[in-house]
Amino acid sequence: MTDAPLAVVVKGWPRLSETFIAQELVALEEAGLRFDIWSLRHPTDQKTHPLHDRLKARVRYLPEYLRDAPERVAAAQKAAQTMPGYDAASDIFERDLARDDTPNRRRRFGQACVMAHELPPGTLGIYAHFLHTPSSVARYAAILRGLEWSFSAHAKDIWTSPEWELREKLDPARHGAAFGATCTGFGARHLQDLAEDPGRIDLVYHGLDLGRFPAPPSRALRRVNDSFRMMSVGRMVEKKGFDNLIDALALLPAALDWHWTHIGGGDLSQAMKARAQALGISGRITWRGACDQPEVIDAMRAADLFVLPSRIAQDGDRDGLPNVLMEAASQKLPILSTPVSAIPEFIISGQSGVLSDDAPEALAAAVQRFATDPTLGPKLAEAAFSRLKADFTMAPGIAQLRARLTAMLSRAG
Repeated sequence: MTDAPLAVVVKGWPRLSETFIAQELVALEEAGLRFDIWSLRHPTDQKTHPLHDRLKARVRYLPEYLRDAPERVAAAQKAAQTMPGYDAASDIFERDLARDDTPNRRRRFGQACVMAHELPPGTLGIYAHFLHTPSSVARYAAILRGLEWSFSAHAKDIWTSPEWELREKLDPARHGAAFGATCTGFGARHLQDLAEDPGRIDLVYHGLDLGRFPAPPSRALRRVNDSFRMMSVGRMVEKKGFDNLIDALALLPAALDWHWTHIGGGDLSQAMKARAQALGISGRITWRGACDQPEVIDAMRAADLFVLPSRIAQDGDRDGLPNVLMEAASQKLPILSTPVSAIPEFIISGQSGVLSDDAPEALAAAVQRFATDPTLGPKLAEAAFSRLKADFTMAPGIAQLRARLTAMLSRAG
């Protein structure tokens, strides 16, 4: 078989927290695009998603730490010095390093040398998921090999990257991307404002492949005195706001029969469990840890409310438009979230869900509103499901992205 014409750079493969990438790559592959995956890290998750098993692309792993593969790195750096783009790549790296002299920056260039050295001869272009580290590796490697590169940006990579770096990655005069896609209108407008040519930035919603999900369950109308079952899915990190939600749950009336299930891992897991214990509500919480997709969907079908109290973290990190909101909508599970970043692009408060301030008192009041009015949730969930089917399916975005990538590859071919 001939070499895959496209190289796709990702942070790690496979990753449960980035199933939106797996969904996109499976769809692109099934649409006829051939590529190899180049991962900056080996997997750490104990479970995988069914989408990972569907992907046929070859997965190659770059050295996560250069010191762990000294011979491989030395051979690549020696080979890179003979490449026609070495002087330009080295110059850009040195200018980047002058503004960001960190081990991560040095590692990016070393990984790029390995990638450029090991790319098959038939590679015609590079596409990176995330505009920070993966795009740096893609950009350096593309310059070394004389290829075009492109990216898909998400959330943290946009909001925590310095402006100088974003501008240069968007500038064709500085070996910037041939095009970029991002999954929210909020992020697209920001990148378009930074770009010399705003037309190089596309809004491509991840959307949802509804064929992967069961039809929504038939939900009996809950009685006001029935137990009220809430759930959340997300990593235990600052931007998800689960500390505020735990505080909000502690404010609920003692007479309200409620239970909250959390799915996901994360660095703050132990701190959140301790917080719930200190507030005396740990007996009403189930911590399930990382779960695979069928387990998540089963939990959604059994719940009465999905809660995602997103906020902007102190370092600027924030959600984009979390796919998990669309997954909840696919099961007609009512949604309570916050008006952060692009969440209002999908959830219209009072029409297809409720968007609350993330203060514990406000979240508690919103939860009580759902719990005490059993007719509210089903009405909003029906509207969210209709909105999902009308405007947030996956196919249009995949067609747009495939056309962009095919055009980039054709210029090299």
